[in-house]
Amino acid sequence: MGCSLGCRTRLNFGKALSKVSVCFTMVVIFTYFFYCFTGLCDSAPRQMFDHHTVNRDYDISDRTYDNLRPSARLYPHQPGAPTPWNRTDTSTGAALHRADEQVAKLQWVEGGLLPQEIPESTKENLAANGIPVSNTFESKKFPQAIIIGVKKGGTRALLEFLRIHPDVRAVGAEPHFFDRFYEKGLEWYRNLMPRTLEGQITMEKTPSYFVTKEAPRRLCTMNCHTKLIVVVRDPVTRAISDYTQTLSKQPGLPSFQSLALKNTSTGLVDTSWSAVRIGLYAKHLENWLQHFPLSHFLFVSGERLVSDPAGEMGRVQDFLGLKRVVSDKHFYFNQTKGFPCLKKPEGSSRPRCLGKSKGRPHPQISPEVLQRLRDFYRPFNLRFYRMTGQDFGWD
Repeated sequence: MGCSLGCRTRLNFGKALSKVSVCFTMVVIFTYFFYCFTGLCDSAPRQMFDHHTVNRDYDISDRTYDNLRPSARLYPHQPGAPTPWNRTDTSTGAALHRADEQVAKLQWVEGGLLPQEIPESTKENLAANGIPVSNTFESKKFPQAIIIGVKKGGTRALLEFLRIHPDVRAVGAEPHFFDRFYEKGLEWYRNLMPRTLEGQITMEKTPSYFVTKEAPRRLCTMNCHTKLIVVVRDPVTRAISDYTQTLSKQPGLPSFQSLALKNTSTGLVDTSWSAVRIGLYAKHLENWLQHFPLSHFLFVSGERLVSDPAGEMGRVQDFLGLKRVVSDKHFYFNQTKGFPCLKKPEGSSRPRCLGKSKGRPHPQISPEVLQRLRDFYRPFNLRFYRMTGQDFGWD
């Protein structure tokens, strides 16, 4: 009987050990397949768009952030959709979590999602944790440099010359935000800007900013570190060019002399006429210097932009912190128009010149009227030379 009991005990122990072995083996097999499955999922491409919600699953801890971040145009606006960039991986710690929250700040705009610029502090935070920050996606930014004046000074030519540079992206049309459309708000203004890569400069040009009283304060409200470019030209020649442009649109316009002078007998200059008033560069600059230091300005000579475009463009590129890419090889002088044009780009059938509205012949103005204007502008010009530290040679 004792033997029978001992045999049964050994038999039960053997069965229990067998069951434990089977369970352990199953756990090992299950764990193996689980890790194989998760590894397969990690190696598979991530879904970039869900047709029910706008939800991009970026993992900024690896290359998917660099390679997959798409343009905002690809994503239709979904009102009430959840915040993009949902993350559940916390393996990189609290520092990554804080950085991720900053990087993931996006704004809903009409037509898609607009990524905001990543702050420098966030980039440093990511770099400290060994996390690469992408510089290959495009986003809309406020302009870092603006051509603020002056009308008929050569602003269009300067902008077109700058657009040759691969690190410059500029709005084609004049936004007129700081003088006409300020009530539309800064987001409206930013949405006008072209998309740029990190390291590229966003620019715009609106020449009327320089003579708009409210423009300096408004622009400084956006960014007091904005670089400002002013293309200036002999104010007498500039006024005649301004008149010529208006005359082409309004053939019945009074003569230049009757508009420039209040009284032909006294020769008193009419500063209420905008064509004359714009040329008072010193007075307009005084208004801007109340909000921006002189070091934020570059004054480009409209005359030298015609006679030596590569030289002036070198100064502009230096001011913007750009490599000197635009040079002599890009220009040739158009004898018909009387100003430089861009040589034929690769893949184009003809050179690029400014439109028909540029280079119009000026009407004949009597020498007496021209002298009256030169005498009038002389003290303002000299004052402008002293303020800028540049002699433009108009007198």
